[in-house]
Amino acid sequence: MKFKKWLALALALTLTASLAACSKAPSGGDASPSPSGSASAESDLAYIQDKGTLVVAITDFAPMDYQDANGEWIGFDADMARAVAEKLGVEAQFQVIEWDSKLLELNSKKIDCAWNGMTLTNEVLSSMECTNAYATNGQVVVMNKDALDRYADEGSLKDLSFAVESGSAGEETAADKGFKANPVSSQADALMEVAAGTSDACIIDLLMATAMTGEGTGYPDLAYGLQLTTEEYGIGFRKGSDAAAKVNEALKELYDDGTMQSLAETYGIAGAIIAQ
Repeated sequence: MKFKKWLALALALTLTASLAACSKAPSGGDASPSPSGSASAESDLAYIQDKGTLVVAITDFAPMDYQDANGEWIGFDADMARAVAEKLGVEAQFQVIEWDSKLLELNSKKIDCAWNGMTLTNEVLSSMECTNAYATNGQVVVMNKDALDRYADEGSLKDLSFAVESGSAGEETAADKGFKANPVSSQADALMEVAAGTSDACIIDLLMATAMTGEGTGYPDLAYGLQLTTEEYGIGFRKGSDAAAKVNEALKELYDDGTMQSLAETYGIAGAIIAQ
C-alpha cells in the first residue's frame, strides 16, 4: 500500500513539472529557435565575415592565378579576389585544390568559393550559387605549332590523345566531342603533357592558351588552333549562399571604378571582360 502511495506521488510531481515547463513556452506554442537556426548562422556571408577570411579555391592557371618569383599568388582572379575580399571586410586566402573536388571542398567548408577562371557550365550552375559572369572564354585545342595545319576541323582530331584538367570544362568538352582524354591535375600539367610529347594535344581555356603559348612564352613551340566552345567565367559559392549576391555588388563597384578593367589590361585579358 505504501508503494502505491509513493508511486502516485511521483507521478503527480512529474505531471506538475511538465505543466510548469509548458507554461514557459511562448504564446504561439513554439520554443525559441536554437542558435543554429538563427539568421546569422544561416548566412554564409556572415560565416565568412565572422571568421575574417575568404578562402578561394584555385589551381595554377595563368593569367588568372599563378605564383610570382616570391611565391605569392597573382593573376587577374587572384587580384580581383583580394579587392572583393577587402570590400567584404575580410582577407583573401588561396587554397590549391584538385579541381574536380571543388564541390566537395565547398560543401565541407574547406573553401568558401571556387574562383579560378571557372566556366559556368550547367553542372556548376545547378550545384553552386554562382555570381554573374565577369569574363568570356572558350575551350581551344593546343598542340605543336607545326601540326596545326593538319588539324583544321573537328573531324581531324578524332584520333588524337588529349590532356585535360580533371573536372574542367576542357574535360567536359572532350567528352562531348568523343575525343580520347587523359585527365591531369591542372591545365598547366595539360600543357606540359603536350610539350613532353606524352599527349598529342590538350584542351584548355582560351585565355590561358593566349598567355602561355607562342613566341615569348614558356611554350614557344606550342600554339592554339580550333576553338571548340564559347563560355563565360563566374564565381561559385555553396548552394543557397547569400555571399554570391554580395560579391555581385562588389564586382559592379570594381567595374564602375575602373579596377576590373585596369587589372584586365595588366594581365592581357581586357577584351574578355563583361560589363557588370
